[in-house]
Amino acid sequence: MSSHSDAGVMDRRGFIATGAATGAGAAVGAGALEALLPSFAAARGKKGGVTKGDLAILGAAQIAEALAVTTYTGIVDDAPFFARLEADDQQYFKAARQEEMAHYLLERSVTRKPAAATTFYFPPRMFDDAQTTLNVLVTLEEAFIAAYLVGVRRFSSPDLRVTAARIMGIESDHRILARVVAPTLSIEHVTGIEGRAESVDPPNNNTYERTLRWARISKAVEALTPFIDKRAAARAGFDTSRPFRFEPFTPTLPSRLGDFHSFVA
Repeated sequence: MSSHSDAGVMDRRGFIATGAATGAGAAVGAGALEALLPSFAAARGKKGGVTKGDLAILGAAQIAEALAVTTYTGIVDDAPFFARLEADDQQYFKAARQEEMAHYLLERSVTRKPAAATTFYFPPRMFDDAQTTLNVLVTLEEAFIAAYLVGVRRFSSPDLRVTAARIMGIESDHRILARVVAPTLSIEHVTGIEGRAESVDPPNNNTYERTLRWARISKAVEALTPFIDKRAAARAGFDTSRPFRFEPFTPTLPSRLGDFHSFVA
């Protein structure tokens, strides 16, 4: 996983605004995702299609997905504990990386722009210490779940709302994944976004997904700002000497049956 020094700083409002306004960059992946472009182009072009508010949510979601890809890449490539996992558990993490990249490309096909932030910061010992890694991973997945639920609430069309719900379900899978593998690493409690150490027994401990009482995407921005903004990262005690760059790729999805296919799938 590549580290990349970056002195740039972005405020919270800029995180949303530039998510919908940044110029062209990363290439869209080949294969099934290319088939999505006409559907989203039509959604943008028709009256009552994708709105400015939709693009703001999607711009923030793109950054979140880029952060997710970067996190899973770090686990697979850099985490010493990864080699200690069972082969099927390793495949869980590898598949999650592919899925997050697919989400990013899907959202980019709507915004037609790359993510506004592509350099990320993490707490000290991220990827080196399994407890830190799982705490951060669960924190991020819980933020992503709540953010996509904002999309379910705020997107302007049923197509986008259902798509947000479909992605949110996968983020929930990823949260459980982190909690499933914890005992393998002699970890019995994981601390997520609410700051409380929660037992990993059972790993699927939600009866309903947690909204975190987020009604607007600005709450997700606030939660994720330390991961994308160098000054905010420093204030949060993150390791700003070790930034990580998002590196897009063409994903290979675990199952064709679980691909996007269309709005109605």
